Amino acid sequence: MTEIIDLSQEIYTGMPVYKSLPQVNITVHNTHEEWDGIENPETSTPSVYKMELGEHTGTHVDAINHMAKEYEGQSIDTMPLSMFYTEGICLDFSHKGLKDLITSEEIEDACKKEALEIKKGDTVLLYTNHYRKHFETANWGKGPGITIEAAWWLGNRGVSAFGVETMSPGVPGVSNKEVHNICGELGFTHYENMINLHLLVGRGRFRFIGLPLKIRGGTGSPVRAVAIFEK
Repeated sequence: MTEIIDLSQEIYTGMPVYKSLPQVNITVHNTHEEWDGIENPETSTPSVYKMELGEHTGTHVDAINHMAKEYEGQSIDTMPLSMFYTEGICLDFSHKGLKDLITSEEIEDACKKEALEIKKGDTVLLYTNHYRKHFETANWGKGPGITIEAAWWLGNRGVSAFGVETMSPGVPGVSNKEVHNICGELGFTHYENMINLHLLVGRGRFRFIGLPLKIRGGTGSPVRAVAIFEK
């Protein structure tokens, strides 16, 4: 039996977005009543929505060209699909507080605790419980993140990606810009705004899928990320 766990936020008008990124606005573009030629209908049933949003909306993956200007050309549509279809592990950092940093030593310790090994090509998810504690609150943008050194450590192990519940992989103003640059330099990526990671902790390895939209020249894309357990 296959168990599929959804790791993606809903996308909706007014949802939280990172700093100055485009706000999300979803409106009705067409209705069934309009298509059926009904004048002055008593009801209005959406048949098509118009969506205004940025590539980095909700649960999304960053393209290499997002990491720094020198990686221009390495857009989301050029990245191999194998980066988004991997084995995965999830490590427990739910003890971390606002703006706390996660080091490589702590990642190693979490692996030992769960008897897990980070393998080349893996996606490593970091559970902090920040989503369930702080989503849509004043503290939502103050989540934990990895250190600069931890980014080097993950990249040098050949991971495809790592994933976080927060809006940024590092702590803004402390490590976030540098973490992005390291991802670009070493050719791996990260997912942001993930949910339901608490359902993965302690369960070992799983199949991870986080396929992006094929956006020409895109700097990232929303994804429907899932973890799959085969029973």
